[in-house]
Amino acid sequence: MPVRTPLILAIETATRAGSVSVARGDCVLSSFRGAPDASHSADLLNNVRRALEAGAVTLSEIDLFAVALGPGSFTGLRIGIATVKSFAVSLGRICVGVPTLAAVAHAAGPADRIVALLPAGRGEVFAQLFSVDSERRVEPLDEPAHLSPERMLERYRSIPRVKWAGEAASLHEAKLRKDGWILVPPNPDLAVSVAALALREYVRGNAVGPDQLRAIYVRPSDAEIKAKKV
Repeated sequence: MPVRTPLILAIETATRAGSVSVARGDCVLSSFRGAPDASHSADLLNNVRRALEAGAVTLSEIDLFAVALGPGSFTGLRIGIATVKSFAVSLGRICVGVPTLAAVAHAAGPADRIVALLPAGRGEVFAQLFSVDSERRVEPLDEPAHLSPERMLERYRSIPRVKWAGEAASLHEAKLRKDGWILVPPNPDLAVSVAALALREYVRGNAVGPDQLRAIYVRPSDAEIKAKKV
């Protein structure tokens, strides 16, 4: 039977630093950011431990595991998803996967039109357009895409009063401000938004077993690209 107010452990390893959060329903108990210069494989479990201790809960008490599915760092996504799967399988718990770009839009706050941007390597970006209402309900308005900065600007240039959010928005700040667009200050604690969006899916009955979690890569990995060229 679903828990009325679930205790949630949320993990986000799609970005360079990543973050971990513990929440009871919509109440955040703790949140920790990773170190941008450290591998997720080196510090994720330690950050999980710190978040659990700060929230005064144990791993065995967690009702729902939430994880950012991507797009983002290929290696980071695999580490985060594998960790959540391992926890959920060992404890017999359910999970919710949250698209990373939706978490970026949620973290940025209400907006009629907001483009969530994350670095995709080689100067390119992952981008998707959303609307976020006053209750932080996130609605996708197009599909996530892997774009060059030039194609990104072409795709969204005609939208009036559009906002921009996410790590890649800061990286391309000069281009965006040149056109007079609004940049939302970056929010590195994306795991808090992953937990919030996961709670909504849980309430709707959309939690799944750990075996059903699938990464959202948007583009093929460098290894796959190289293999096609051989």
